[in-house]
Amino acid sequence: MRRRWTLSAKIGLFAGVFLALSLLSVGATLWISWNLQGGAGAVNVAGQLRMMTYRLALSAAEPGRARVPGEVAAMQQAIDLLRRGDETRPLAVPWDPVVRSRFATVVAQWRELKPRWTDAPARPPVARAELDRFVGNINAFVKAIEDRLDFWTSLLHTAQMAMGGFVLIAFMAMFFMAYLHVLEPVGQLAHGVEAIAAGDFGARVRVTASDELGDLALGFNRMAGQLQAVYGELEERVRQKTAALETEQQRLKALYEVSALVSRATRLEDLADGFTRAIRRIAGADAAVLRWTDETAQRYLLLASEGMPGSVIEDERCLMAGACECGRTQADGGVRLVQFRRPDANAEAPLFDRHTDAACVRAGFTTLLNVPVSVQHRLLGEVDLFFRAPHAADAWQNALFEALAEHLAAAMESLRSAALDREAAVARERTLLARELHDSIAQALAFMKIQLQLLRSAVRAGDARGVDGAIAELDTGIRESLADVRELLLHFRTRTQEQDIEPALRSTLQKFEAQSGIPVHLTFNGRGQPLDADVQVQVLHVVQEALSNVRKHAQAQRVRVTVESLPRWTFAIADDGRGFDPQSAGAQAQAHVGLQIMRERAAAIGATLAVSSTPGAGTTVVLALPETAPRGAAAET
Repeated sequence: MRRRWTLSAKIGLFAGVFLALSLLSVGATLWISWNLQGGAGAVNVAGQLRMMTYRLALSAAEPGRARVPGEVAAMQQAIDLLRRGDETRPLAVPWDPVVRSRFATVVAQWRELKPRWTDAPARPPVARAELDRFVGNINAFVKAIEDRLDFWTSLLHTAQMAMGGFVLIAFMAMFFMAYLHVLEPVGQLAHGVEAIAAGDFGARVRVTASDELGDLALGFNRMAGQLQAVYGELEERVRQKTAALETEQQRLKALYEVSALVSRATRLEDLADGFTRAIRRIAGADAAVLRWTDETAQRYLLLASEGMPGSVIEDERCLMAGACECGRTQADGGVRLVQFRRPDANAEAPLFDRHTDAACVRAGFTTLLNVPVSVQHRLLGEVDLFFRAPHAADAWQNALFEALAEHLAAAMESLRSAALDREAAVARERTLLARELHDSIAQALAFMKIQLQLLRSAVRAGDARGVDGAIAELDTGIRESLADVRELLLHFRTRTQEQDIEPALRSTLQKFEAQSGIPVHLTFNGRGQPLDADVQVQVLHVVQEALSNVRKHAQAQRVRVTVESLPRWTFAIADDGRGFDPQSAGAQAQAHVGLQIMRERAAAIGATLAVSSTPGAGTTVVLALPETAPRGAAAET
């Protein structure tokens, strides 16, 4: 059986041979380099022997010969080092017959000369000719080492050139192998892919190997055959998918349309009519009805209908739960599909026993699609879709109807919440108006009623002086009431359309000056974050109430209003009037409705109100907002 060589095996074999030869070459080069480095160290030490010889001769000629033993020991140590070598430096003599012969000559002559230096003057001194001959032998030894190093250097160069040639041959072999086993099969596959991309599903590639690329070529051929087989069905599948995408796009468009409708509607009638028309068109129904129910879900009121005959509408404006298939919706029951059964002409009784079902059948409807309208598991109503042609259940379409019904429920709840908010705002306005009237006009009218009784008594008694006094008090009360009415009108007409409170505050102070004749000096410090419109209105009302107290009670000559915006908004209203004692007037001030209203307005925007006064030194009212003004505070205008 023929062995199957995989691509991995081929690459591994080639890489293994290349790696082995490369390691062998590198190892040989490293070995030669090590010998060269050791030989260089040996040349250095051998060269030092010459210097050490002359230095030893000089030391022997000196009186006392004190340094001779040390020099002899160093000389002997250097010769021993050359003999055994030193792997740590590295140092190794590149031994060959010539080098060994030269080294033996040096060692033999050293053994002859050493006793003559160490035992002098017992032995004859070393002559100059002997010394020169010894140095000449050392030179011959060094020359032999250098010749040997030249040989190793030449060998290293030869090895490097051989490595260069090996790398070149290996590269050419690798390129040829890559072309033969990788590039050529991949190129054929690339041409096959291009042919498939151009629509030629009959393209095939030639299988030239039994490795992984050969398997890939076989797989490509099988894939091309399968593509060729299914290509005939591809267009039909694309057409079906395109149709499905178009359907989904239409449904998403319908969902967006209904979402926009419920977001724009401001009245329940407009919302119900628009939603009924839209869902009928989306569902392709012959008629659509929107019914609303109460908390008990016992009665269903018809809010809107589209396409339903007038006779059926009149009969079903208020439908009791369970009277027919309509009105049987459950909050979490999902969409129900009801198929109406027509009466059997041969039967004694019809197959349905509810008069409204019979009315729907007489109108020609065969199918009812019942969609619950609920929010937070609470049933609000239902949408009834009627079809004259048979209609099958569609899970995706049912999900769409449920989503549309959820949008409708949310929109209706939003309208209901908005209506409750408007009602609450009106109630707050009425409560505020009642407090304002009680604090100003009601008290003035009560005072004038008392003066009127005193006037009648004075007229009956003929007390002219009492009559004049009562008339004067009535005149003063009427003027006070007129001023209070003007202030109330100013309060309730106050609006702010600016992002900056300064223009609105200046307008308020100008009106106060024109009404009371008291000059007001306004100081603005800093420009902090703009206040919300509802917060500005509350601030202006507090300022107006404080100015009203100045006009009524302070008898002031001037008023100073100071506004600080950093680090937080503060509004200080100070007058130079007569002031009061907070300890004695504390209970009365607490009961004063105007002060209570100011505190309630401050609390509505998260602010604090402080009132300080000294008899004869005026009164100061300080309104301090939090560092970050609350947004969306309820406006009590």
